[in-house]
Amino acid sequence: MSSTVFDSLLFRDMFGTPAMRDVFSDAAYVKRITQVEVALARVQARLGFVPQDAADAIAALCDPTRLDHERLRRDTDNVGYPILPVVTQLAEQCGAAGGCLHWGATTQDIMDTATVLQCAQGLELVADSLDRLRDTMRRLASEHLDTVMAGRTHLQHALPITFGYRVAVWLSALDRHAERLSEARRRDLMVQFGGAAGTLASLGPGPEALRVRAELAAELGLRDPEITWHVARDGLVEIVGLLAATGASLGKIAADVAMMCSTEFGELAEPYVKGRGASSTMPQKRNPISSELVIAAAKLLRDKSSAMLDAAIQDFERATGPWHVEWAVVPEAFLLLSSSLEQATHVLGNLRVDEARMRDNLGLSGGLILAEAVMMAIAPHFGRQRAHEIVYEACARATESRTELVDELLEVPDVVERLGEERIRKLSDPSAYLGSARAMAESVIRGPVRK
Repeated sequence: MSSTVFDSLLFRDMFGTPAMRDVFSDAAYVKRITQVEVALARVQARLGFVPQDAADAIAALCDPTRLDHERLRRDTDNVGYPILPVVTQLAEQCGAAGGCLHWGATTQDIMDTATVLQCAQGLELVADSLDRLRDTMRRLASEHLDTVMAGRTHLQHALPITFGYRVAVWLSALDRHAERLSEARRRDLMVQFGGAAGTLASLGPGPEALRVRAELAAELGLRDPEITWHVARDGLVEIVGLLAATGASLGKIAADVAMMCSTEFGELAEPYVKGRGASSTMPQKRNPISSELVIAAAKLLRDKSSAMLDAAIQDFERATGPWHVEWAVVPEAFLLLSSSLEQATHVLGNLRVDEARMRDNLGLSGGLILAEAVMMAIAPHFGRQRAHEIVYEACARATESRTELVDELLEVPDVVERLGEERIRKLSDPSAYLGSARAMAESVIRGPVRK
């Protein structure tokens, strides 16, 4: 029976996606191990380390689908690592040629390289999903460039903004994550081949040993590192950290959306799907379930990044325990982010935006949201500090008496004398005090500038 949300029949598609599960499944991992072993034999035959006919036989006969899975599980549990059990069965498939399998390699070489190949495929899925989400958000921001709403700081009305501006702020973070993702794929997807202590001593002292590593990297489409990284785990730390950071940015979006879906705000609603977000006892409920899942994934991803940082502290040339942490953390991090991206795309792709409610909410404070606009308008006449005091006092009176700010300002003779009634009333228009919101939003919508 399943025991975690990642393999649960009930929860697995809420905390992962089928495509990402396939990347990190047992079958996929064993296939990657076999791929690395076959590639190593092929490269070593070209460089004269093993006979060509042996490499040909290995390539032809190694079949991960023919492995005895129960025997593999039992032997892995006994050995503590899956490579020896896998290589043993692959060698049996190859007959005499099996003696040339795993030549000069160590267990971690094969496991790390297999994991990196999984990460490469996982990051490709992440990049595709992130691109789709960003395209969705560009359209949403474009549609609402002029949809005026309340900007909020400390959960209180601050200044008018547009919903397009808010979406563009969300999008800007994801654009930067996409750039980081591209850099991480170039930098961190490295082949691992160093032998027992990382020195490749089993292949001799000459340059041919390093050629094996370089050609293995080319064969697998990975980067050839400068030196063995058995205990230098910064690459995987960066990858998981980037997944967590992206998840956090999605969590911020989800938190905003969930709050704006609340009854008191009523400015947004997640896409309607019959029964989704329903309550077992309150028929009126439409809970923002996708946003809730994204927030939960962001919190879980933070712990994955923390665990990877902890696991990076490894002793000497082979770690005593920390490496094993990665076996659990890396797949789960990919699963969590894949779910977040899918949920976010679902929400933002068909988000219900109540423009009228946004406009109505602007008036909840009786014009106080434009206090800064008034202050800046009278500051040239009174100085900034005195202007602040005048408007502050008017705001206090409006709050206490539940009147409009504009009405309180019209009771201040000095303000009326200098600005005039018409100017004061114009200052109460939220759409006239948006600053550079549109220009900045349009800049994000156009996309990052490539230098």
